[in-house]
Amino acid sequence: MNDEKNQIPAPPASDYGASSITALEGLEAVRKRPGMYIGSTDTKGLHHLVWEVVDNSIDEHLAGHCKDIWVTIHPNNSITVKDNGRGIPTGMHEKLQKSALEVVMTVLHAGGKFDKNTYKVSGGLHGVGVSCVNALSIHVRAEVHREGKIFEQEYKQGKPQYDVRTIGDTDYRGTIITFLPDPEIFETDEYKFDVLAHRLRELSFLNKGLRLTLTDEREKEDGVYKTEHFYSEGGLQEFVLWIDEAKQRLIETPIYITANEEGVDVEVAMTYNTSYSENVVSFVNNISTRDGGTHVGGFRRALTREFKKYGEDGGFFKKVNFPISGEDFMEGLTAIVSVKVPEPQFKGQTKGELGNSEVTGIVSRCVGDALKQFLEENPNQSRRIIEKVVLAATARNAARKAREMVQRKGALTGSGLPGKLADCASRNPEESEIFLVEGDSAGGTAKQGRDRHTQAILPLRGKILNVEKALEHKIYENEEIKNIFTALGVSISENDEGHRVLNTEKLRYHKIVIMCDADIDGSHITTLILTFFFRYMRELIEKSHIYIAQPPLYLVKKGKNQRYCWNDKQRKEAQLEFSGGKEDDDSVKVQRYKGLGEMNAEQLWETTMDPTMRLLKVATIDDGAEADRMFAMLMGDEVPPRRAFIEANAKYARIDV
Repeated sequence: MNDEKNQIPAPPASDYGASSITALEGLEAVRKRPGMYIGSTDTKGLHHLVWEVVDNSIDEHLAGHCKDIWVTIHPNNSITVKDNGRGIPTGMHEKLQKSALEVVMTVLHAGGKFDKNTYKVSGGLHGVGVSCVNALSIHVRAEVHREGKIFEQEYKQGKPQYDVRTIGDTDYRGTIITFLPDPEIFETDEYKFDVLAHRLRELSFLNKGLRLTLTDEREKEDGVYKTEHFYSEGGLQEFVLWIDEAKQRLIETPIYITANEEGVDVEVAMTYNTSYSENVVSFVNNISTRDGGTHVGGFRRALTREFKKYGEDGGFFKKVNFPISGEDFMEGLTAIVSVKVPEPQFKGQTKGELGNSEVTGIVSRCVGDALKQFLEENPNQSRRIIEKVVLAATARNAARKAREMVQRKGALTGSGLPGKLADCASRNPEESEIFLVEGDSAGGTAKQGRDRHTQAILPLRGKILNVEKALEHKIYENEEIKNIFTALGVSISENDEGHRVLNTEKLRYHKIVIMCDADIDGSHITTLILTFFFRYMRELIEKSHIYIAQPPLYLVKKGKNQRYCWNDKQRKEAQLEFSGGKEDDDSVKVQRYKGLGEMNAEQLWETTMDPTMRLLKVATIDDGAEADRMFAMLMGDEVPPRRAFIEANAKYARIDV
């Protein structure tokens, strides 16, 4: 990574120097409490280290000084992030009397982003970035190209190994950071190419004109390292089409809005599709705000106001004999709301929600003005959107009536438990768990093998309704879905704005385990159930109540010795161990489980239900936009994206003959 061919010539001297670096405090607590700084020490925290370094390069791009970022995964799972920005300052820091590079790398809350003259907008405002990465790595090397020189410093667990030194001359500029995460800190040391690729793709959409390259030196394709390039000329307009790839469009091209008011940059891309779900993705200074905030509030306010006025003025709502709510304008909407705020105020350390109150009005005005112009200039597309709103309102009204009818009969309220439910004795939700089991046969076996005190069993007959393709009122007519509502004790209502609200106060189990066969049909049923939870009970996923059982694939036996195996590697290891190292030993028997029904009650308990032995996967939503896109692609009407996905991932599929 020391080649200079992809860097660009150094620009004239700028005012970004050692005096621009502001130091606030030291690094003492980072290694003791890493979770406070990077969220966790699992795979999510491991990948977060990369984002902290990349964010510094992105800040250089936002300041107009960086066009390329290269990320490389090395064979030992170390990472190099290289950019062609101005290069971290290396001059003497006046207050600390050490190189500004060393200050940035070793002092918490030190960096140019605290100086408004250096970065007007920055994502990593907490400033723990690269110094935090340094503290949590066994080895870090910083190489800076600026002012005609190449500067270098190395660190071990955050401690400099020597003073910043000059190692050569250069006509180029930029920063190269290489780090190896400390295995004593992190639960895993393996970087996932797909995770890094997804975020870099997202960053390319958010920063049009920025080129990002990801290279994996652990894997070769056709004799060269696996590499993927990310570049977007259209930015958010391309982003919203990428998210909606598996959905049928309602309007030809996305509505694109860009404006600036009071130093706040507002950028919005939105479109409508024929689905029944809403997907609003938001960012502040390139940071994903999963919980929305004032910028999303301003967007919703403007959209509802302008579309409602247009519909009323055009007489589109005359035949509707019930109120049109804000929720109706959101059905089928996919939107990306991105703002650049000079001094963002986030709620919580995770920066999940923007709190700046002034941003609501700014976004509302900017979006409102643009939508008003769009509605006037595009009557055909505007009419299609309003007709979709009327259909959404009609369906919502029908869904409300269907819910009320079902609730009067006892479902959705938990007042009358389904007859198929074998409930547990405990009435403490925190210790109680329910298994949603594929088929009556496996359900019967599970009822025999369970712990009756804490484990409830609800057999599901066949495949539940695909809610991705169904109107909401149809789901309340589906017997299996009604049984799930009733057994869980949750219900759905509407708030004052017409938004669907899941009531979980009477949730009867804090572990909801989907238990299906380990075959293709079982995977399909699991996906159907997950789609239902994602679309109608997303809060249960977000609060880590949804789990997926992992029944074993094999039972390896020889004489009295036996071992359950969950993958081919474990199976091969067991076969070799039982055979004394022989690859072909007929005395070692391998049973391939194709369904839960092939196990007796004792086997099902000890492999899949026993809390001390079982394997469970917890369902999580790391990226709402990607989850929405994936469910739409897998379960929606559009065939080409699903075919492309299957072809791309066919090598991972297990086909039983």
